[in-house]
Amino acid sequence: MISRKVRRRGLLVVGVLFVTLVLWAFWLEPSSLVVHEERIELTSFGSASLRVAVLSDLHVGAPFVGLDKLRTVVERTNAQRPDLIFLLGDYVIQGVRGGTFVPPEPIGRELAGLHAAAGVFAVLGNHDGWFDAARMAAALRANGIAVLENAAQHVETAAGPVWLVGFDDLMTGRPDPARALSAVPSDATRVIALTHNPDLFPNVPARVTITLAGHTHGGQVRIPFIGSPIVPSRFGQRYVAGHVVENGRHLFVSTGIGTSIIPVRFRVPPSIALLTLAGPAAPR
Repeated sequence: MISRKVRRRGLLVVGVLFVTLVLWAFWLEPSSLVVHEERIELTSFGSASLRVAVLSDLHVGAPFVGLDKLRTVVERTNAQRPDLIFLLGDYVIQGVRGGTFVPPEPIGRELAGLHAAAGVFAVLGNHDGWFDAARMAAALRANGIAVLENAAQHVETAAGPVWLVGFDDLMTGRPDPARALSAVPSDATRVIALTHNPDLFPNVPARVTITLAGHTHGGQVRIPFIGSPIVPSRFGQRYVAGHVVENGRHLFVSTGIGTSIIPVRFRVPPSIALLTLAGPAAPR
């Protein structure tokens, strides 16, 4: 029979663990910021390599993501000295508990501080569309950021010529991969596609070298041995986060910076993704 003293100690341990988890998930991790570095091998890059920074789901105005945090994100991104910077949508918030709405214009002014050798490029997300897609796009463009809406752009980089294509948001726009790619020469071998929602990936033509997406926030919560119980995707955990390869086609899904609905993160810290796109490493 368990004594009263032992039961009290057990309850105390459980209580301490519960409080620790709550503080971790609702304060410590959401307020943090990490740089996630990953190398993705793509045959078309040969011996060249390209460093790209990916920022998604900033949700400025969510708890722990005010303009001061955005300034920190900009500074830390610049410190990585990327060749290209990609912004993958959802700059504003709607209905995040404890959040305070921040309009597009001050967000754009802070993002103007981003610098990359070959430029800064963006697409819009569903929250931007629900608010005012045209206003959000105008705020970005007014600060030197190219917004690709079913459009393509050729850029010269340290790794050689690259084509960028950006798609409208899947939920609030009219994504048209064929239209976006119509300006890209058929013999282009390095094509990077930007989309907010990874659910568009199955419809992206195979000629795209890699698709970059956000939207899922990595599920915001990742439970050991279970994964992320809630993922805003019709494919469940298939495109929840990270590098995905299907039939030789590549996708990378960023876990993002901010939060949506509930300001919680557990084992999915806010992150700046720094990707090195490079040819296959030589065998040792």
